Amino acid sequence: MMCGALERAAGCRMRLLVRKSSLSGSAVIPGSKSHTVRAVAIGSLAEGESIIHAPLVAADTLSAVQAYRALGAEIETLDGCWRVRGFGGKPSATDAVIDVGNSGTTLYIAMGSAALGGHRYVFTGDSQIQRRPTGPLVHALNDLGAAAHSIQPGGIGPVMLAGPIRGGSVTLDCSKTSQYLTSLLINCPLAVGDTVILAGNLVERPYVEMTLRWISEQGVRVEREGFERFTVPGGQRYRTFDRRIPADWSSATFFMCAAAITGATIDLPGLDVSDTQGDKAVAEMLSRMGARVESSPDGIRISGGRLVGGEFDLKDTPDALPALAVTACFAEGETRLVNVAQARLKETDRISVMCAELGKMGARIEELPDGLVIHGGGMHAAEVSGHDDHRVIMALALAGLAVDGETVVGPANALGVTFPNFVELMRGIGASIEIIND
Repeated sequence: MMCGALERAAGCRMRLLVRKSSLSGSAVIPGSKSHTVRAVAIGSLAEGESIIHAPLVAADTLSAVQAYRALGAEIETLDGCWRVRGFGGKPSATDAVIDVGNSGTTLYIAMGSAALGGHRYVFTGDSQIQRRPTGPLVHALNDLGAAAHSIQPGGIGPVMLAGPIRGGSVTLDCSKTSQYLTSLLINCPLAVGDTVILAGNLVERPYVEMTLRWISEQGVRVEREGFERFTVPGGQRYRTFDRRIPADWSSATFFMCAAAITGATIDLPGLDVSDTQGDKAVAEMLSRMGARVESSPDGIRISGGRLVGGEFDLKDTPDALPALAVTACFAEGETRLVNVAQARLKETDRISVMCAELGKMGARIEELPDGLVIHGGGMHAAEVSGHDDHRVIMALALAGLAVDGETVVGPANALGVTFPNFVELMRGIGASIEIIND
């Protein structure tokens, strides 16, 4: 049966067939998912029209578009440019069920936005979203004046909520994700009263920096004491904006790691080394392992070489775990990827999944409670599962580029979540990857 390569349609199962490859050339990485979702949210919360240039067009960002349309924003998704007419901080839609698909970022940020109004909403999503923990954010929204609860036991989705939040003081456990804090920082400035947020055990700090930069540039004030205490004056408003989305360092991770393990030289134009995205740290990690990384005003060039293991703290870069786990399999000695327990709460338990799937390819790998220990060498082709996780699928495809034989990764439909043209770009630099539709 033939179907669109990246459709997640029922009955269409996509797999990747990957062979050992020699890579070279240049790849233009698509826009940042994290920036695009924040742009959609803040543009929707502003009053007037905002313009988003070069947004990431993928399932996760389109989920954000649909969620904020459901809350009352008017969003026109033109080719290369989205126009967002916001609702001025007051959701204007009537009661609705909002399906966020696979997008955890959309789930958490839009929950806070929905709590600004007086309507009732149910937030749901795919099976992975319905396993995502929502308890800390639900409790915080209730403390601020909303009425929210998880429909299922255990503090997971779907979530029913009604606003409005009015302000107050909350203590927020951020050990599972920084997105709880991002949601409050984006939405609480539009509440009537002031909000004080005491954030504990914060992970993924660069994403909070990204959020703070966005809200500051759109005219909103937040006072903070480090990453522990945030004071958010209420009654504020967002300015509209006209802004271009930078390239996505999280997506670039797969091309950087591909160069490292195959000994290739690859140019990645459009990456901004001064951006707040946390996964730009992967370039420095690969440099420590032995790759050569050169930056320029246009982006970066990365060249592979003899790789050696090391210890890497991924507390602020959990999305890099799958690709770095693969890279470590081709490095000499032992690599430890640590302090990233929250990786177990992503689309899959990425620690367990990467251990199991790389084990099928001959990796000597073991789980830690908060990471992985990997001993390089001994890799071979195999048939592996992507577990419906876009980053796991791409990471396993990388492994196939560096071993003899044919590696099959499936199902691979979830590539469309954040990187619909991953296969196309990889083939453009010489990767032998075929899409098989069953």
